[in-house]
Amino acid sequence: MAIKTVFSVESTAEGVVADLAAHLAGFSVKFMVFFTSSKFDPQTLASIMNQRFAGAEVIGCTTAGEIISGKMLKNSLVAMAFDAEAMADVCVGVVKNLADQDQVSEVFAGFERHTAQGMLQLNPAKYVGIVLIDGLSLAEEKLMERIGDLTNVTFIGGSAGDDLKFKKTYVFAGGKAYTDAAVLALLKPQIGFDLVKTESFSARKEVLKATRVNEAKRIVYEFNGEPAIEAYAKALGVSKKDASNKFMSNPLGLLAGDEPYVRSPQKVQGDAMVFYCNVKEGMELRLLESTDIVQDTRDAVEARRKALGGISGLINFHCILRTLELEQEGRMGEYGEIFNEIPTIGFSTYGEEYLGHINQTSTILIFNEPQRA
Repeated sequence: MAIKTVFSVESTAEGVVADLAAHLAGFSVKFMVFFTSSKFDPQTLASIMNQRFAGAEVIGCTTAGEIISGKMLKNSLVAMAFDAEAMADVCVGVVKNLADQDQVSEVFAGFERHTAQGMLQLNPAKYVGIVLIDGLSLAEEKLMERIGDLTNVTFIGGSAGDDLKFKKTYVFAGGKAYTDAAVLALLKPQIGFDLVKTESFSARKEVLKATRVNEAKRIVYEFNGEPAIEAYAKALGVSKKDASNKFMSNPLGLLAGDEPYVRSPQKVQGDAMVFYCNVKEGMELRLLESTDIVQDTRDAVEARRKALGGISGLINFHCILRTLELEQEGRMGEYGEIFNEIPTIGFSTYGEEYLGHINQTSTILIFNEPQRA
């Protein structure tokens, strides 16, 4: 089985793609995933990638920072290439208008024609999906809900970034760059794969129930019948003025058993709180407390490595808020070193996709080490 990771820090679209191609000389690419800084013109980059890797399915998105084995980068392009020994089959579709949920059905109909099977009949132990979506669309929840309605195959991925400019993000497929869109890839790897969701929080006892919200705009006006920021500040035992300083270390979480699905506050708007993902009215959220991102991630990856007998490839959809926390703590290098001996790519996202849309999480797709005779 062959999976190769490559990266480039060249300054032009032409240069960065030429650099990738040079590193992949002699490698027969069947499928490629790439994550790129937003510094390159998106349409130019998409076209050159398609020309240089003609015959391969190539998908990607813009980022808020890139990850490659052993390193966390900026202003680069990272890629993972699979040959036919690694990837038995791949089919790619684009949801070109995220407001039109019928387009998910149309993409899935294309997958069904390709596989000659219904999406609900596909074996989720043999197929896995990647989803890359416009990170400024506010459409991730609806997209993931629709995907969940139509298939038992797990789609994992991230929301595209634009290096914290918050102006426009892009996803790439078929030699084109799209915004207000999502790229869906249905994969059938030749060997096994696994999915990991890791976040670095423990749940506190305080509960905040959303009692008045604007779900479409991700605004919570009231928790526990009180103005949202006042209820949040009271739960933390801090002043209303200082409450926003706690957003990164004390987000909220929807608990499934003991496992939190993180809802991160973005900003205060009057007495309301704007979140990075939806909070539904009536939802009961627990106040969370940050733990150690580096150690928690190391433990999660090492546990999977031992269980699988090795890892031949890893794609890390890593929240930008985790990256910012690592930067503040001066631990970017330490985090990158977790993946030193694992063929890895990833990017700092504007949100993560795994059984829905979440924040301050890493959703990770792992390809198993092949079994040796």
